[in-house]
Amino acid sequence: MKKLKLSIILILVALLISWLCFRFYRAYQPQPIRLQGQIQAQQYSISSKVPGRIEQVLVRKGDQVKKSQLIFTLYSPEITAKLDQAIAGQKAAGAMAKEAEKGARTQEIQASKDQWLKAKSATELMEKTYQRINNLYKDGVIAEQKSDEANTQRLAAKYTENAAFQMYQLTQEGAREETKFAAQQKEIMAAGVVAEVQASAADTKITSWFDGEVSQVLLNSGELAPQGFPVVTVIDTKDAWAVLNVREDLLKSFQKGMRFIAYLPALDKKIPFEVSHIAVMGDFATWRSTDAAQGFDLRTFEVEARPVELTDDLRMGMSLVVEL
Repeated sequence: MKKLKLSIILILVALLISWLCFRFYRAYQPQPIRLQGQIQAQQYSISSKVPGRIEQVLVRKGDQVKKSQLIFTLYSPEITAKLDQAIAGQKAAGAMAKEAEKGARTQEIQASKDQWLKAKSATELMEKTYQRINNLYKDGVIAEQKSDEANTQRLAAKYTENAAFQMYQLTQEGAREETKFAAQQKEIMAAGVVAEVQASAADTKITSWFDGEVSQVLLNSGELAPQGFPVVTVIDTKDAWAVLNVREDLLKSFQKGMRFIAYLPALDKKIPFEVSHIAVMGDFATWRSTDAAQGFDLRTFEVEARPVELTDDLRMGMSLVVEL
């Protein structure tokens, strides 16, 4: 009986000594290095190229939106007025281009012809008058002054006839090619102005360019939205990554393309990540002093890593822990 008790005591003492040795061994083992980071996700701002008053916001915080889904609308009477002006200018430019292409009207051509014939008749009359007066001058009946005056009137009539004939030809030919080209270009320019205003009018109905979840609605119905001001922000939860701030002496464990396992408390599970980016320059705002004998300080570099498998559970701001 005594031997049995002694054996039990020896066994217990041996177990106690073994446990103490194990505890001392664990206490002197180097502790694992834990790095804490967080999840980041791609964030988009939905805004308008034109200013206006918010007419209606069609989404709420937390809504899932799809590409091309209508997000909000603007009320802008200024754009409607500009569109009316641009359309009127386009119609006026088109009418001027048609006028230049067709040339003078039939009535204008006939009137120009009549003016030429009238000047031609006057020239013929002045030619006959000059011949009579010149004959009388040669016979010595009238003075030379009268002959000179008749000759001047004859020449003036010829010049008037020539000018009238040129105007008649001009009305027949119509506008110059340069005038027609200029009128056509003005019509094209007016059409461009209309297209520009129509594009602005279309931008009063804002749609999403991507899928995601609405994270913020910054403006509501009735409020003024400046040009380019984000009205709604959307986060693409499928485009998420981990961000870690790693001291340079630990960067050997985070080379580009390397994989590691991170624990996410929010999901209570471990997820594999692959290093996708390492900051080119260290962050000088965070550093760790070393011993004076070593004579240098350790910088911190930002490391980004993408999940190896696509998951919708990752949300912006979640914490993660990596053990080295």
